[in-house]
Amino acid sequence: MTQAILVTGGAGFIGSNFVPYFCRKYPQYYVVNLDKLTYAGNLDNVRECIGLPNYEFIQGDICDADLLTELFYRYDLRGVIHFAAESHVDNSITGPKVFVSTNIEGTFNLLAAAYEHWMNGPHQVKPGYEHCRFHHISTDEVYGSLGPEGFFTETTPYAPNSPYSASKASSDLMVRAYFHTYGLNVTTSNCSNNYGPKQHREKLIPKTIERCLNEQPIPIYGNGLNVRDWLYVGDHCRAIDQIFHQGRAGETYNVGGRNEQNNLNLVQTICTMLDRMYPRANGHTYAELITYVSDRPGHDLRYAIDPSKIERELGWRAQVALQEGLTSTIHWYLASHKQY
Repeated sequence: MTQAILVTGGAGFIGSNFVPYFCRKYPQYYVVNLDKLTYAGNLDNVRECIGLPNYEFIQGDICDADLLTELFYRYDLRGVIHFAAESHVDNSITGPKVFVSTNIEGTFNLLAAAYEHWMNGPHQVKPGYEHCRFHHISTDEVYGSLGPEGFFTETTPYAPNSPYSASKASSDLMVRAYFHTYGLNVTTSNCSNNYGPKQHREKLIPKTIERCLNEQPIPIYGNGLNVRDWLYVGDHCRAIDQIFHQGRAGETYNVGGRNEQNNLNLVQTICTMLDRMYPRANGHTYAELITYVSDRPGHDLRYAIDPSKIERELGWRAQVALQEGLTSTIHWYLASHKQY
């Protein structure tokens, strides 16, 4: 029997990698992809879904509570996988209000619509809706900043340092509240930095590739020693799939790639790879384009996730090594660059 599920933000980076994977793997689901198509959403990202019998795209805003209620009833939605979010830290510093609207109010609207459709009251699930689930995708940035050692776990206290991470922390806590207060079947995942095909060019890895290909300066914040744990987007999609189907209700799962790199080393690695794959016409190295700029306000020093819980409970493991993931990512952006 076909069940309809709602994927929010399915034309964005992670969502547009997840939706084609999910539609093909699970023909028994009818996937309704809801995306506002802001600057970070692109229908070209999901063009491989065109013609699939179990896929439909709807342009809309999760801040539109009436639309969400209508969609739940129109499709009798039995699940939610919630990607939609404003996610760029720099943008949250210059314009935080939209982060509050989308990440907090939008998440609340989704939870409220799911609760209304699936439940008769607190801890009273409607007959036939016992297996409906709401999965919320979040970030490791809610935990704040680490020193040179240690890792974020699911019990690390929240300490967000940017308007972006504060808005995501708020949304996580609202999801938690709907589980404990109302009994809504929810799960949450907090992931490390994603990379891979289809990522918007405002983010570090695609920006570095694009600046190289366009012979432009590559900006590095501060001294470039800020450390991130890099997770290939395909590995993240598998993790979300497993949590949605096998995770325990009310639980949080940290998803990390065990690929720590400081920003400078990562950019230098990309430059070296491009030197081999797409050499500069003038014979110079791409690393010569690296330019140091003033550090971002409140720039967290280090993020690193301990993914032991999801590895232990669900058997998930990150499979794509950083060098392999960067190779496929660069190939994708090279092909995209040559189209223009």
